[in-house]
Amino acid sequence: MPTSLHERLHAPGPKKILACDGGGILGLISVEILAKLEADLRAARNDPKLVLADFFDFACGTSTGAIIAACVSAGMAMADIRKFYVDSGAQMFDKASVFKRLRYSYEDEALAEKLRVELNRALGHAPSDPPATLGDPGLRSLLMMVLRNHSTDSPWPVSNNPAAKYNQRGRRDCNLDLPLWQLVRASTAAPTFFPPEVVTFAPGTPEEYQFVFVDGGVTTYNNPAFLAFQMATAAPYHLNWATGAERMLIVSVGTGNAARARPDLDAEDLWLLDHAKSIPSALMNAASAGWDMACRMLGECRHGGPIDREVGDMLAAPGESNWTGAKQFAYARYDPDVSAAGLAALGLADIDPASVQVMDSIKHIAAIQRVGATYANAHVRREHLRGFA
Repeated sequence: MPTSLHERLHAPGPKKILACDGGGILGLISVEILAKLEADLRAARNDPKLVLADFFDFACGTSTGAIIAACVSAGMAMADIRKFYVDSGAQMFDKASVFKRLRYSYEDEALAEKLRVELNRALGHAPSDPPATLGDPGLRSLLMMVLRNHSTDSPWPVSNNPAAKYNQRGRRDCNLDLPLWQLVRASTAAPTFFPPEVVTFAPGTPEEYQFVFVDGGVTTYNNPAFLAFQMATAAPYHLNWATGAERMLIVSVGTGNAARARPDLDAEDLWLLDHAKSIPSALMNAASAGWDMACRMLGECRHGGPIDREVGDMLAAPGESNWTGAKQFAYARYDPDVSAAGLAALGLADIDPASVQVMDSIKHIAAIQRVGATYANAHVRREHLRGFA
């Protein structure tokens, strides 16, 4: 393996990208899917110690997906990432005090400390050491996390790409100097669930300034797969990875999806409070499906459930195309249908769909794990990685 991140990013050969969606504690669905993928890769390479950082050159994530991506990039095994979620599930959603609940439902101090300690440990630092930074040399892959800068009203894909404009060491506000745990925490700061994260840039200098960040899931990039493709190939990022179904692989992992149909809805039901409750998730779901379709169109789609009843799943056999251009990458999308019908198809009709559809469902961690593991056993296949594994 190349000895530095720069060497790995520019080494010859195909590149592999992992993209992880947001979804709170439902990230355990993604964890179980990735645990199956890791097990398959260990078997393929006859290496029981292989971790996903040995395979993926680029890990990216939004919200809970940022936690997973950061842990993967730090070289953690999926068993350890699973343990983090299971052991920390309750801490992720500590109830806020009564006086704060008009602003947000949960505190974040316990989770923030747990993130700092776990990331320090994974990167070879003592828990008492200063927090690991985005530029920590122990990160084994390119890492991108999607945040929403509430101060500037813009999505922020923050990465450890050494060539990125705001990662130049000559800058006093170099992003690589930012605490890694804080960026992960900022990406998970879902409005109304958690308090926002205030990040200080160029600390201790005359140019010091702050931005307020909230969950990257409230951008259009709750599914960050296509954003990762842009970073890997767009000229401003200076990675310039080669495209083609034999040269680039994108594995995109969701946290479960279910259509929230309202067959009994009347026009009179649509008023301000209803819109406030339903529009954000509707926009996030539509954007996620849209980016998924874009990846299936530009990529050679090797796995994925139906997007809708018109376009279907857009699966493509090798060498086939489902659009008018050349295929830019190989693509697999893993995202279980957690509707009642979808759970029944997995043999999980005993699970209440509502218990595996909300991001703070900490009382149903075991059920969430069952969904992820059952789906993975039924759908994750080594042949989806053909040419790369």
